Amino acid sequence: MRVEFAVDGLTLVGELRVPEGAGPRPGLVFTGPFTGVRDQVTGRYAERLAAEGFVTLAFDHRNWGESGGEPRQHEDPQGKLHDLRAAVSFLRARPEVDRDRIGAVGICLGGGYAMKFAAFDPRVRAFAGIAGAYNNTYAMRATMDSTLGSLTETLEREDLGGPVEYLPAVATEGEAAMPGDEPHAYYGTERGASPSWVNRVTRAGMRELITVDNMMGADFLSPTPALIVHGLIDRVCRPEGAEEAFKRLDEPKQLIWVDAKQHTDLYDREPYVTQAVEATAAFLREHL
Repeated sequence: MRVEFAVDGLTLVGELRVPEGAGPRPGLVFTGPFTGVRDQVTGRYAERLAAEGFVTLAFDHRNWGESGGEPRQHEDPQGKLHDLRAAVSFLRARPEVDRDRIGAVGICLGGGYAMKFAAFDPRVRAFAGIAGAYNNTYAMRATMDSTLGSLTETLEREDLGGPVEYLPAVATEGEAAMPGDEPHAYYGTERGASPSWVNRVTRAGMRELITVDNMMGADFLSPTPALIVHGLIDRVCRPEGAEEAFKRLDEPKQLIWVDAKQHTDLYDREPYVTQAVEATAAFLREHL
């Protein structure tokens, strides 16, 4: 069912899925890929995990999809953490949900956000990251050196009254936030088609991506149980990032490798999605 909830004066739009049968059930909140909206990757996993017996909430973050917020298609790391907080509050107030059994599930960029959020919100009793991007400012240092100047110039023009500047989210050629064939094969085709997805992102949002540190959540998550599911081959969110996050986590924790060949295999392709769903459901049943 379509639901709405409020945070920071904004209205966020989500999809609440409630499994059949007696409740209340454990509840899961989802956050997903960069530029993603709720009827793409998070919706797929929310639907599959609802079939496993969890109440699930996939929603559009502020500035994206049907949710409120300006500028549109702008990455707001702190805002996304606020959104997750409000989503958990919404879930805990639902009669279908056991308020003391809440988990956070993040896919791609959402893996890092969900981990950082869960580390500092004791209401979250378990975390699962799938094909996660665990952004680390130290790893981004080389990127910062080459791009911070131009992105800061963009912000200065906007500070002085200029229009919000955008670039394509995906493109097979030329400049894009996610350049190359693989991102385009998902977002630029029927695979990821959504009426609320727009092929653009703010240039200022790119600065947020390279300066946010979500990896630090791994240092503070304990004793919350953590699961990391990742593809053996992933050129977008490299396996080394998943390994570092797992190494920095304390017990209880579990790392599962999936024999995927591309990052987006874990978005919508079988048998990889089923493998991730089964691993996540088993882990969350044990720890929620």
